[in-house]
Amino acid sequence: MSFTLKQLHYFVAVAEKGSVVGAARTLSISQSSVTEALKALEADLGVTLFERHARGLAITYSGHQFLRHATKILSDVSGARRAFEQPPGTTQGRLNIGVTSLMSGYVMSDLLSRYRRMNPAVEVSALEEPGDYLEHLLIGGELDVAVMVTSNLRDRMALQSEILDISPFRLWLPLEHKLTSRDSIGLDEVAQEPLIMLNVDEMEEEAVKLLSAFGRRPHIAFRTRSVEAVRSLVATGAGVALLPDLVYRPWSLDGDRIESRDVSGSLPIVQVGMVWRRGLPLSPAAHDFISLARMGQSDRHLRN
Repeated sequence: MSFTLKQLHYFVAVAEKGSVVGAARTLSISQSSVTEALKALEADLGVTLFERHARGLAITYSGHQFLRHATKILSDVSGARRAFEQPPGTTQGRLNIGVTSLMSGYVMSDLLSRYRRMNPAVEVSALEEPGDYLEHLLIGGELDVAVMVTSNLRDRMALQSEILDISPFRLWLPLEHKLTSRDSIGLDEVAQEPLIMLNVDEMEEEAVKLLSAFGRRPHIAFRTRSVEAVRSLVATGAGVALLPDLVYRPWSLDGDRIESRDVSGSLPIVQVGMVWRRGLPLSPAAHDFISLARMGQSDRHLRN
């Protein structure tokens, strides 16, 4: 038995919402339908896609891997249908996009460039703001779609989200740091180091919450809103940083090396995605943007 598109839709919905209840509510179907679809999908693939716990579901490593393929399959199907609805490049109108500061440099620039080439007749306006304010603008109808960190989306009842990328937190270290030679680094060891905090898109909040679980207040050596500043500070030995792998680059602007290591324990996963107002009909311009984002991120994952 092969998996179906319906099972893929249900799987992606559960991955986005983190629970069967949330997925069933979004899809307007029964919880039992979602549960049965997941069981059938896991049986067909021969892997465990989610770990069950009291608070909901946690996606496994195999689940992360399959999510990339599932998103691409659904995107390709949507694109195939869309190809017969309207010739490429004929979409007109206006598109108002929101983006958080972290996403503007790592996701949005390439996405906007490709969108403008494919839709030259669309007038595009992009606004960079914090995530909570973008939610406000989306609910108020002032934005069509936003690209942002969706892990801590506040108003999930009013907003629809779709995952573009999933990025685990890792530890950034200077080249000669004592922990670079370790096979396993514990969070308790990280909590003893001076930390360089990136104070955008709730990155600091996630890191502090994680390390505070050890009953000690993290030693924050420097706070900044610049990823390049974090790289330079880490590379020159001012401290270490806990940041999503999405923004890791091995060199600072001065050419100093930065190492990245896994940390044992349960580190947070950053979900990057598109968000729009639930129940609001998407304009052709917004629909094209969302479809392009799906295809672009899926292609990038398959190349990696």
